[in-house]
Amino acid sequence: MSLLDKFLDNFRSNKNVAPSQEGIPIVFKTPYGDVNLAKPEGRAKFKSIVMEIHRTTDALTRKDIADWRAAWQMALNVDSPNRQRLYDIYRDVDVDLHLTGCIDQRRGFVMSRSFKLVNNTGDEDEDARHYFDQSWFKQLMELCLESRWWGHSLVELGDLTQDGDGCLCYDGVNLIPRKHVIPEYHRCVQNVGDDWKSGIDYHEAPFSDWLIEAGRSDDLGKYLKAAQQTIPKKNALAFWDAFAEIFGMPMRVAKTTTRDPKEWKRLEQMIQEAGNNLGMVTGMETEVQFVESGKGDAFNVYDKRIDRANSELSKLIIGQTMTIEDGSSLSQSETHLEVFENLVESDRDMLRDIVNNQLIPRMVKHGFPLKGLRFAWDDAVDYTPEQQIAYETMIIDRYDVDPSYFADKYNMPVGDRRDFSTLPGIPGGKDEEDDLDKKQKNGRPFFD
Repeated sequence: MSLLDKFLDNFRSNKNVAPSQEGIPIVFKTPYGDVNLAKPEGRAKFKSIVMEIHRTTDALTRKDIADWRAAWQMALNVDSPNRQRLYDIYRDVDVDLHLTGCIDQRRGFVMSRSFKLVNNTGDEDEDARHYFDQSWFKQLMELCLESRWWGHSLVELGDLTQDGDGCLCYDGVNLIPRKHVIPEYHRCVQNVGDDWKSGIDYHEAPFSDWLIEAGRSDDLGKYLKAAQQTIPKKNALAFWDAFAEIFGMPMRVAKTTTRDPKEWKRLEQMIQEAGNNLGMVTGMETEVQFVESGKGDAFNVYDKRIDRANSELSKLIIGQTMTIEDGSSLSQSETHLEVFENLVESDRDMLRDIVNNQLIPRMVKHGFPLKGLRFAWDDAVDYTPEQQIAYETMIIDRYDVDPSYFADKYNMPVGDRRDFSTLPGIPGGKDEEDDLDKKQKNGRPFFD
């Protein structure tokens, strides 16, 4: 089923649309005129002017700070905001290796957390979790997280289908190309660079029933700030390569008194091939010198600038440097980790709000049995093994625990709790009581 067919089904199921003798006329107002979706010609027109987005190839050209500032100004235009040039710069920012590592670390911490579906009383619905334990849901979460960096993500839910267990699911999700989206006016244009007034308002039905929006309409993303470091970093790497090419190898200079062009040609060929042959043959009147470079320390000039750019990117994305660059004392590393976990928690809050306020209501409309349920992160099952042991020991020492808890969790048979007071070798147990009895009989004090 195409997205157009899903829109039509949505309109037909709308009780606010009054039926007529000819069926249910679906008249949709567009910038190109009224379109009656109940008629074949109206369906074709709707599909041609609304559903088809004309993709264009991005130009991979060199960018500098002046380009970044001009693109930023275009994106801030109130009357006609245009993020096209800014997204071209973001594409260069996105391939930075250190920045990619920081983003992957932050995304990994978010996606590794378990989740659950709970009802109004807070009880978990384990059957409902199956509808979200799908590849399309993980893709949706990752695309929504990208809004942190790009500023905005508009994601289309796929067609309804069934998974391997026969449960209802989507066949995937698709990111609407960002250059076609004008989030300031919640419009989607057909061609890059079109006026936003000619676009489709994706906040209105039927589009809103199949689209998930992440990010604020006025947010340009963290890549806007990251570009201030990735652009100079890329230039520093290019300049360092040029420096190595010019001054990395000693210069070879040949001096000769001959005027014979053939001898000059032969000498030039020997100089050029000296790196491979490691030797040459010349006449007595020819002198060959290897001149070492006396330039400054390129390592401190370029590497320090690159290192500073990396540290600035780490602070921007993960709030600190220790978890990805270097380490220090345990107390400092723990403090840095707390800062990082606060950022991760903010990402989880954003995803939770998107699922509860956008995704679940749309899934309910599409027939998923999720009414009355809410998405929540499950912190209880994310303890480390050491934390889990300490937690369970604390509970056992203070309360009587049903043996079935351990039997179900660790998949092992568990009987009644043992009486440690009768076990030998246990403090306060049978051995200690027998030893005290012997000391009393011998007239010795309890404590020697």
